[in-house]
Formats: sequence, structure tokens, C-alpha cells
Amino acid sequence: MQWLLGERAVRLDPAARTVTLAGGRHVRTDGVVIATGAAARSLPGTDGLAGVHTLRTLDDALALRAELLDGQPRVVVIGAGFIGAEVASTAQGLGLDVTVVEALPVPLERQLGKEMGRVVSSLHGDHGVRLLCGTGVAELLGESRVTGVRLADGRILPADVVVAGVGVRPHTDWLAGSGVTVDDGVVCDSGCSTGLRGVVAVGDVARCPHPFTGRHARIEHWSNATEQAKTAARTLLTGVSAPAPATPPYFWSDQYRARIQVAGHVAPGAEPEIVEGDVDSRTFTAVYRREGTPVAVLSVNQPKYFNRLRRTLVGAAAVVS
Repeated sequence: MQWLLGERAVRLDPAARTVTLAGGRHVRTDGVVIATGAAARSLPGTDGLAGVHTLRTLDDALALRAELLDGQPRVVVIGAGFIGAEVASTAQGLGLDVTVVEALPVPLERQLGKEMGRVVSSLHGDHGVRLLCGTGVAELLGESRVTGVRLADGRILPADVVVAGVGVRPHTDWLAGSGVTVDDGVVCDSGCSTGLRGVVAVGDVARCPHPFTGRHARIEHWSNATEQAKTAARTLLTGVSAPAPATPPYFWSDQYRARIQVAGHVAPGAEPEIVEGDVDSRTFTAVYRREGTPVAVLSVNQPKYFNRLRRTLVGAAAVVS
């Protein structure tokens, strides 16, 4: 094995079986694994404005940490997804003044549904963090350094540090002209094959049909990348593209000393039922059922109960049939 560190791929030529690097070198190959990941989306017009951060890499984390520990900055987090919520939780734990801005009326609705989205996002208010929903950001204020955030409704939030948690953009520009189909990521089949011989994709850049959810989507969590790696390696080595077992997707988030765990797929029509604990104590487990079948489970601070119930979940194909 040869590592080429500090190099960047700029072109893939499947016919010639080569990958071209930024320095002009051509690397010949029998197989290619596209694992270029994704980049954090930034806010328009913020280039060069100090105090504005995204969080994707170790360098991003170190730069943000340095500013959060510098005095008592007022922090505004844009986006109440899991990245934004975790940043807000960390900043609140440092004793900082924190506001979270979310364009959607209900944070985490896509992942958890409206009812549980409201419950989980209420952790912000429990810990003194302001959560403003249903409004977007018009612009950031400041000359060389950010001083505030103007919302779409005209309100102005004073800010010394702004963190944008507004999603990611898959790294696919280098694949232009390669024949690899790109549409919000590298389009693959359920075996991670791109349809080109000897070319597979994994991780945040790969958009594959998931055998459990039935959805053709990118799943942005390292546990999914780990499972996809096994599938992609098998496809690459055997030349036969076969789906992985239909295990439920799984992810978790630590916020305000609460462990939030989710498995399965909260599809439209899936209704949550509290089966253990209660939402008022912020210690509970909910099972989502669709047509009476358990398809997802959400747990807050009940890991043992969660691990038992996640094994009972049924995938989309079984529910339809």
C-alpha cells in the first residue's frame, strides 16, 4: 500500500483506469473507491469575515474552540440540526450567551417528525438557550469581524461568534466528465457501485438506496460509512454488486448531558408512542409505528432500552409487502 498524503484528486478517467492528481501525476488503478466526503456549507457573503465558523474538520473545531474560550463571546448558531445543537450545548456548558436560529418551524422534523422534534429541541430552552424558529437569516453584520445577525423578519441578534450548521455539499466537482452520475452526491446502487466497472463510492459522498429505509439518499453518519465500506469492498473485489443486510440506520447525539439515540427510519405516517419513561423528565423511549409495525426508535437517556428495541425494527420493504 502506498499513501499519497497532501495530494488532491482532480480527475477520474475510468476508460484509462487513471486518477489525475493536482500536481499532474497520473495514478493507474484497477479499482477506485470514491470517499471524498463533503464540505460544510457556508453562509453567502461571509468570506473573510472573522468570527464566522463552520464545523467539519479538526482545524474547524480548534479554531472554534479558541474563540469560544476567548472571554465571554455572544454566540449565535444558525441551524438547529444535530451539529448546531451540539455546538449550542457546548457553548452553553462554557457559560456563554447562546441563541439558535432555525428556518423551519420545528427543528429536526425531517429526522424525528414534528412531535418528537419539538420534544428534543426543547432541551435548548431547558438550559437557557434561546431557540428562534421559523425565520431565516438575511445577513451578517460587521466590517472585518461579525457583530450581529440580521434575521429575515428584521430582528438583529448581537453576536461575537457565529456558527453555521446549515448542511454540507458533497465533494464531486472533480468527477466532471468521468461518466460517474452525480446528483446530490455520487449516485450508486445498493451495492455502492457507480455503474462503472471498478468504481464504487462510500460515505457522505455516496447516494445509495438503503436496504432498510428504501430511500435513495446520502446518510451522513460515520456508522453508515463503516457499513458501506464492507459492502463497497465486496462489490469491488467480486465484481458483483449486492446490497448489505437491511439493518436500521443508527445515529446519536450528545446534547446538554443527554444522550439522544435514533435507529430506523421515521417515514411519513409513522407515529411515535412513548413506551418507557416520560418526555417531561427528558428520559424516555419512543417507538415509531407505521401500519402497526415498528420502523424506528428514539431514546433519550435510556441506552439499554434503546439497544433492545432497535433489534425489533422492520424495514420499508417488509412494511410495504
